[in-house]
Amino acid sequence: MSDLVPELARVLDPVGLNLIGTTDVGRYDDVVPPRWRLQPRVPGTRGLVIIGNGGGAFWSSFARARTADPRVGAGPDPLDVFTRAVVAETVAPVLARRGLPYRVVHPFDDGPLALSFTHAAEVAGLGRPSLLGVLLHPVYGPWMALRAALLLPVVPVAARPADGFDPCPSCTARPCVAACPSAAVTATGWDAATCMATGGRPEDLCATACHARLACVVGPEHRYPPAALAHHQGAARRIRPPR
Repeated sequence: MSDLVPELARVLDPVGLNLIGTTDVGRYDDVVPPRWRLQPRVPGTRGLVIIGNGGGAFWSSFARARTADPRVGAGPDPLDVFTRAVVAETVAPVLARRGLPYRVVHPFDDGPLALSFTHAAEVAGLGRPSLLGVLLHPVYGPWMALRAALLLPVVPVAARPADGFDPCPSCTARPCVAACPSAAVTATGWDAATCMATGGRPEDLCATACHARLACVVGPEHRYPPAALAHHQGAARRIRPPR
């Protein structure tokens, strides 16, 4: 299975899904609370392939598709609809050629196969926890998002860019702490209740972007475009705390 990830990358990169990580299901089950464990729910699943994006390429792909056809992603959550369609269209042919049975799970799924994507991406070596309450990628910093997971009967091999990466303890400036208007980001981490308490007020300074995230010193050149920032900030503040 050493060639599966490169083949997936070949079809996913053009649509902006440029992050792929893999892990053994056992490693994932070892670090998540019992309700998120996979082996009891999906016997026979051995590997997880985590698919995501770093930077704004995926948003650009979504925006281009909507410009070409306003019906793309129709519904209350257009980016989620687009994500589901793009992953299905790109991944299915690759796995069908190999005769691999699989299941797809998305972070916005809340059904029987729901995953803790943050844990999955961390054990897959895609990111490390940060003071911001999100994973940091060594290249893209906080400007990464997890879009899908493939449940497979095999364990593919992928690079692990975040192994050994742990920037927050050595960051002495910590501009993210000073930038947070609600003091929800501190030297000990992010407090969801404090963050959410500021939402919905007329003076809500965080309605369209997270100022602490914008201040992160890792990967600022990969910051999302303004429309993407506003979309993700609104979604995040509706579903806090993240899993």
